[in-house]
Amino acid sequence: MYSLIVPVYRNEGSIPDLLAAVEDLYDALDDRLEAVFVVDGSPDSSADLLQAMLPRQRFPATLVLLSRNFGSFAAIRVGLQHATGRYFAVMAADLQEPPELALEFFRTLAADEHDVVVGTREGRADPLGSRLAASAFWGVYRRLVVPDMPPGGVDIFGCNRAFRDCLLECEEANTSLVALLFWLGFRRKQVAYTRRARVHGGSGWTLRKKVTYLMDSVFAFTDLPVRVLMTFGLTGLLVSLTLGAVVLSARLAGLFDVPGYAATILVVLFFGGINALGLGVVGSYAWRGYENTKRRPLAVAARELRYTGGNHTAGHTAVLQGRQR
Repeated sequence: MYSLIVPVYRNEGSIPDLLAAVEDLYDALDDRLEAVFVVDGSPDSSADLLQAMLPRQRFPATLVLLSRNFGSFAAIRVGLQHATGRYFAVMAADLQEPPELALEFFRTLAADEHDVVVGTREGRADPLGSRLAASAFWGVYRRLVVPDMPPGGVDIFGCNRAFRDCLLECEEANTSLVALLFWLGFRRKQVAYTRRARVHGGSGWTLRKKVTYLMDSVFAFTDLPVRVLMTFGLTGLLVSLTLGAVVLSARLAGLFDVPGYAATILVVLFFGGINALGLGVVGSYAWRGYENTKRRPLAVAARELRYTGGNHTAGHTAVLQGRQR
């Protein structure tokens, strides 16, 4: 009845605690829980540890090993595709989000009053620098991309099968899964929680990934860059007309005979900069449109292993053929 999706990347230190937390959820849900672990090309021993420890767990599980690192959003999509339950929840493998939050997601969804539940951070047990950076990032995200985004952002969520199916139909590349949660609509509920301190390892959410994520979200969900370009273009046109009128008036009044070198260079640089900015914005949209026309899979699963639970292994390893979307 319940499917728990766990993307795994550089989480070898937290695997034992993670499996213990999933077993607690399995007991709390009266043995009606399955877990889907998606190893997103992790360079550490996370995959080996899961393959060694999952056969000894009481809960049924599916382990999907992606062929390389595709990103956490792609890993979550693969997990949703392989899950078979009626209700779904995403859980962070580093356990910074309380595992009990997934239990609250499931109970809220089972009441059939909401289709999607998102976890909103009302506090963070992170260093001051990380808190300030996260606050600034989500502040910009709310202003530019999704005004309904909670101030603390969203990392985990739960949904029913109807919402899951609609989410998987959105197959565009270079997008934001979090923004899609709000774009799709449906009956949505927010559940507040306090993010825990990270016990094992370090975060793979680097500044470069944050900037890429923000750019993908902006270009996928808002026309703000185009409107900014149009504003610059209109401003440049008005400035050029004003300068042209001034130069023409001065010429007719006989104030100078030769156009000023400095003024010419400034005008050329000004409009050259606007052209460069415009080409960059248009090129970003063109590239994203081109990526979507290629219809490449958003992630590729190299292997899938299933475990029936109760300390028994299903006894097979499936090498997947074809595409995983």
